[in-house]
Amino acid sequence: MAVPNDRKYSQTHEWFKAEGDQVTIGITQFAADELTDITFVDLPKVGARIEGGSRFGEVESVKATSELFSAVSGEVIAVNDRLSDEPGLLNSDPFHAGWLLKLRCTDVSPLSKLMDGDAYDKMIAHH
Repeated sequence: MAVPNDRKYSQTHEWFKAEGDQVTIGITQFAADELTDITFVDLPKVGARIEGGSRFGEVESVKATSELFSAVSGEVIAVNDRLSDEPGLLNSDPFHAGWLLKLRCTDVSPLSKLMDGDAYDKMIAHH
């Protein structure tokens, strides 16, 4: 499984791709595979504030419900509406079409504490 190196990864299997002050958040292929068939995604609405280190939603599958956490604080500026009709995008394309939301952040520096793709690969290799 190739983990893209253009983003950062958390211990809880979310990815964060920063472009200026905008950060796109998703879950990794590893997380999607662990959850199996994803049936529902609960996300905040555009305009909501998210605090770094706190829960912002959840992903439900036939097997389990998994909470989503953000490493950065910001305002939700976009939500992937396709996921309400096609939650399976998280299984088939979690790094691209299956993104969750985009935040506008005043401070993206917390991302520097997260893992790069290689470090994340090493972490999941031990599972």
